Amino acid sequence: MAYDVRFISQADVESLGISMKEVMDGVETGWRMNGEGKTELPAKIGIHPRGNCYIHAMPCWIGGDTDMAGMKWVAGFPMNLEKRLPYNNGIFVLNDTETGVVKAIMDCNWMTTWRTGAAAGLGAKYFAAPDSAVVAVIGLGTIGKITLRAFKEVLPAMKYIKIYDPIAEQYGRFIDEMRELLPGVEFIKCGSVRDACADADVVTSCAPILDQPRRSVSADMLKENVCCITSDYDSTLCADTVSGGRSFVCDDRGQYLWTQEHGVYFQNGYPLAEGIYADMGEIIAGKKPPVLEGRRVCLFMGIASHDVMTAKLILEKAAEKDAGTMLKL
Repeated sequence: MAYDVRFISQADVESLGISMKEVMDGVETGWRMNGEGKTELPAKIGIHPRGNCYIHAMPCWIGGDTDMAGMKWVAGFPMNLEKRLPYNNGIFVLNDTETGVVKAIMDCNWMTTWRTGAAAGLGAKYFAAPDSAVVAVIGLGTIGKITLRAFKEVLPAMKYIKIYDPIAEQYGRFIDEMRELLPGVEFIKCGSVRDACADADVVTSCAPILDQPRRSVSADMLKENVCCITSDYDSTLCADTVSGGRSFVCDDRGQYLWTQEHGVYFQNGYPLAEGIYADMGEIIAGKKPPVLEGRRVCLFMGIASHDVMTAKLILEKAAEKDAGTMLKL
């Protein structure tokens, strides 16, 4: 028997005018539900058809008042940037929890980008000093830009943005796009990672995820009191940065440890189970207090609860505006 499914393209999503605050609110709710034990969130599994590439399956059910289920099938191919294709691309499928039938199929490129920035912004909300004035951004691509957009929501004292990227052309593009968003902020081009990190209150890294990373942010580059937020697995932060500070927080304890056990990421000095202060679900659910002194590290891999909550928001907005295309399955 055929039934209706809403297909929502990236252009459809972009037409909905969804704000960063709305995405952050949804991601925060999903994290809280996970911390309260009201989700089913298996670690994402993946295949790796090329070096430094992945295709991940990310299912999740969020219970309670949300009661939504879905799965993202997402690929990350760094070499796509040279081919003028998106680094990340894929689809998200949202299912009805009463019947299991598909309610919506949507592009996941916008979703992945915005919820990744939203997660980093929430890391800053809970772990950065409220008066943080100097922010360092390592990696000036799409995730670097969207992370700064999220920081705008939670770091009102931002005054200086120190930026670094190994690709010189990225500086101008980054500043041109971000200056309009943050007209009162001074952007400082840095010639090295060390220069960017010096005196920064918050350091965020947004580099491509690599099987054999060339980590560049070591502990000696950083202030004593600093919040480090990484969205690139273990590609940028050195082990002494991550393991030797006051607190280490991941987005989901189970996913971090599962990924580490498989022997590719989070090796060579990255925290083991006993080195995890908390995951963000525990923080937001109030099971562990945030830490606001010393070196605090938030390592966010991206979890499926973020995607389900963002997909829920997209579908609600699309239904209100009758956006997308209705298909028969």
